[in-house]
Amino acid sequence: MRLLGLDPGLRITGWGVIDARDTRLSYVASGCVRTDPKLSLSRRLMVLHHGLADVVTRHRPAAAAVEETFVNRNPASALKLGQARGVVLLAPALAGIEVFEYAANLIKKSVVGTGHAGKQQVAMMVRTLLPACRAVEADEADALAVAICLAHHAETERHWASGRSVAS
Repeated sequence: MRLLGLDPGLRITGWGVIDARDTRLSYVASGCVRTDPKLSLSRRLMVLHHGLADVVTRHRPAAAAVEETFVNRNPASALKLGQARGVVLLAPALAGIEVFEYAANLIKKSVVGTGHAGKQQVAMMVRTLLPACRAVEADEADALAVAICLAHHAETERHWASGRSVAS
């Protein structure tokens, strides 16, 4: 199953695509959609949407997941991030792809084993689990971690739906 992980941001949105077959994961592609801070908010959101729509069209994921964002202390920044996050949720949904959301702590726990892991730990585990991805930017590593979390949870739910235990 091809999965898309997304790490939302207005300036930089990371994306990562993996293939998951049973418990085996393989790296497909990753990158970032960047917006120019000099553009108006509406233009930046449009650039973000077009970039993500292109990723969805090129890689045709079966499902997508987005990292939930924490509340920022700066209300204006939180509002802008929320608007970018809306575009990030919308892009795969418009293509008919089911979109899941996971808390940052759950993503870290799924990838590293602890919910309070640092960015460097997450990136190191992403490279360990997906050796073909080699060196990726922090936003790409975060997005790939979201995809890995989706893969782990999708596999568990598939087993539950089939009436089997995860261990069987």
